[in-house]
Amino acid sequence: MSAVRVLVVDDQALFREALVTLLGTRPEVEVAGEAGDGHQALERAAALQPDVVLMDLHMPVLDGIGATRRLRVEQPGVRVLALTTFDDDEDVFAALRAGAVGYLLKDVSADRLVEAVTAAARGESVLQPSVAAKVLARFAQLDDAPRSRPQPLVVPLSGRELDVLRLLADGHSNREIAAALFLAEGTVKNHVTTVLGKLGARDRTQAALRARALDLL
Repeated sequence: MSAVRVLVVDDQALFREALVTLLGTRPEVEVAGEAGDGHQALERAAALQPDVVLMDLHMPVLDGIGATRRLRVEQPGVRVLALTTFDDDEDVFAALRAGAVGYLLKDVSADRLVEAVTAAARGESVLQPSVAAKVLARFAQLDDAPRSRPQPLVVPLSGRELDVLRLLADGHSNREIAAALFLAEGTVKNHVTTVLGKLGARDRTQAALRARALDLL
């Protein structure tokens, strides 16, 4: 598999340079370029055609939310991962509504960040555990109007698949799930694929939401 081309966007030069240096040491990732604000990000993305944009949210000129919203329209094939300091509700849901496929905090480990970048390039949703909890809580608080219960699964989840689903819904990566359940990472990946298929979900976030609706969590 070819390296994922990443555009790093952050107005803090020291953090941006450190992130570029860090990612440059990983064979899974190729740093395509960098930008210091949302307007530059749009220009660089158009010129460099990255697979993934690591997007800070609070920036001058054009913030990360606005840049993400425009990227979704102008370059729908580019995946945006929000990488920011805060996980308050306003930022989280604004970023996801704008089209970000994931939301990570800047204290994330290097391994987790690279795993998130490669997952985003595959079209998967990646959420920090605290953010995943917010998404599920918001889903649970949606309007109180009665809704028809979703149809039960045609093929039920096994006990092990339920274990994987619970950890997945908490925002854990395949590597973290493997460590928690004493499984090989490849085995976890297979379980995740099966879980998504049985739930009819396109990504991990949709799987968690559907599982919540079915009272599986």
